[in-house]
Amino acid sequence: MAPDYPRRRHSCIGERRGPAADVVGVTPGTHRPGRCGGADYPSLVDQMLAVPHRETRATTWMRPAAVASVVANIGIVVTGAVVRLTGSGLGCPTWPHCTGGSFVPHRAMGVHSVIEFSNRMVTFVVAAVAITTFVLAWRLGRASVLRVAFLLALGVPAQAVIGGVTVLTELNPWFVSLHLLVSLAMVGLAVRLVRLLDEGDGPPRPLVPPGMVWLARGVFGVGWLVLYAGTIVTGSGPHAGDASAPRNGLDPRDLSQLHADLVFLLLGLTVAAVVLVRTVPDTPPLVRRAADTVLAVELAQGVIGFVQYFTGLPVVLVAFHVLGAALLSAAMTWLLLAVRQRT
Repeated sequence: MAPDYPRRRHSCIGERRGPAADVVGVTPGTHRPGRCGGADYPSLVDQMLAVPHRETRATTWMRPAAVASVVANIGIVVTGAVVRLTGSGLGCPTWPHCTGGSFVPHRAMGVHSVIEFSNRMVTFVVAAVAITTFVLAWRLGRASVLRVAFLLALGVPAQAVIGGVTVLTELNPWFVSLHLLVSLAMVGLAVRLVRLLDEGDGPPRPLVPPGMVWLARGVFGVGWLVLYAGTIVTGSGPHAGDASAPRNGLDPRDLSQLHADLVFLLLGLTVAAVVLVRTVPDTPPLVRRAADTVLAVELAQGVIGFVQYFTGLPVVLVAFHVLGAALLSAAMTWLLLAVRQRT
């Protein structure tokens, strides 16, 4: 319900009964004098901004929207993997149309076109979540939250363009790699948004000793090297997204060995972080949970990775491995942000 502003008693514009403090969201003494003797009353702009529960609604829905951003961006990573693993990457052979001037596939085009078109439709879900999140962030009024929400919203058309170029280049493996990496970065950015809602906008203050802070940074940096190497391995392997799609020409075995070496380095850093947070007194529980989560995701990823390698890369295991990559991006971002606090 809007504030009950008293009616004017005569033609004098802006005259009000009672103090400005009676108006929701208005502070006395902060308004320009009226045109009737300099009375202290809110301007029209102030009245428009004094909508009851505006900030309350944004605060209530901002966290669900941020969590939905994490889920939506992880979801489209998985659906994109399904497109590639089912050989449906060129199910819609052009972009932005699906084929021949039509945005939707024809029945004669088969199941691959349905899979690719469905993945394109998931983009609209991600866009809806991103737009909702941006609007809520704008209403919330925090510049730091708004910036991250804007980047998430900007990422949707950017990914659409990258995806379009990927299709138009007939699934060039380097564009496929870029497409996935940007999606993984958006997962991490969404996690950043969730974390922002638990802290202020002041300078970051470490919650753990410097050694732990550097370990978290090391896990984050090496983790991204692992993710990048994984996309290059994929670009050299059999799951190209289409039978006619090109490969990057690199040796899959050598790349897999490099990927495994980086994984072992990442595991070593993560184990060190887990041990350190348990030996340092007064380590916040949030940091311990974050370190444990990163280690759990890495162990699961390691098992899936080795099993898929020695069983000929079955589609289901590869799909779970891609899901694990998205979860790893989220987990290591959370650890990086958990070791410090803004007030």
